[in-house]
Amino acid sequence: MSSLLELQHVSYAYHSMDGELLALSDISFQVEEGEFLAVVGPSGCGKSTLLSLICGLLKAEKGSILLDGRPVKESRSKIGYMLQKDYLFEWRDIYSNVMLGLEIQKKRTPENIGRVERMLATYGLSAFQHVRPSQLSGGMRQRAALIRTLALEPGLLLLDEPFSALDYQTRLEVCEDIFDIIKREQKTAILVTHDLSEAISVADRVIVLTKRPARVRAIVPVSFQLEKRTPMTVRNAPEFKDYFNTIWKELNDRV
Repeated sequence: MSSLLELQHVSYAYHSMDGELLALSDISFQVEEGEFLAVVGPSGCGKSTLLSLICGLLKAEKGSILLDGRPVKESRSKIGYMLQKDYLFEWRDIYSNVMLGLEIQKKRTPENIGRVERMLATYGLSAFQHVRPSQLSGGMRQRAALIRTLALEPGLLLLDEPFSALDYQTRLEVCEDIFDIIKREQKTAILVTHDLSEAISVADRVIVLTKRPARVRAIVPVSFQLEKRTPMTVRNAPEFKDYFNTIWKELNDRV
């Protein structure tokens, strides 16, 4: 695999009338093509700030962020960003919601429309494409939001706690759905989450951040001896508990 994303000694601080608040300090890691990476850390340590830097919403004060070997602003690869809320517009039906990005960027070509319609069919939303978002379950809404993100064919997906607003059972089901979609579409993804079990269940590697200012405390490779890996099957694997304990200790600075 080749590196799609590379962060080199990245630091970022927020500035206000009260002074400077260092959020991230000397962050370095790589993400390989096709990899699913998870980022965990204490609440308020700067995980969402990290995603904002990667997608170019914020600019690193120190260090560099390279996508396809180029600075993020210059890269030809597109970045898709899926937030905590689905942000589907109630005045548009599901079909027009998932087509929104193509519409804004004037890319509603027959080829792109056909690809999105195939995704709606593949992921069980064809029968619901002409209903309003409020008529769908939380899980179906998140699937629609992901299809909207994938419509523009991003090279990298950023997932900022996309399951946090769901109840526990729905969260498990949607996590399974999203993992399956990302793997089927062969996307590279970074998931930010507070849920260690969730991180272990989907990730190829888990990055553990310290409290603010966040630094990389550990990078834990995750591998399971399973014929078919899914977020649900790995939770019953014997290695799962070991990974959980390892990351828990790193997260709480227990050596």
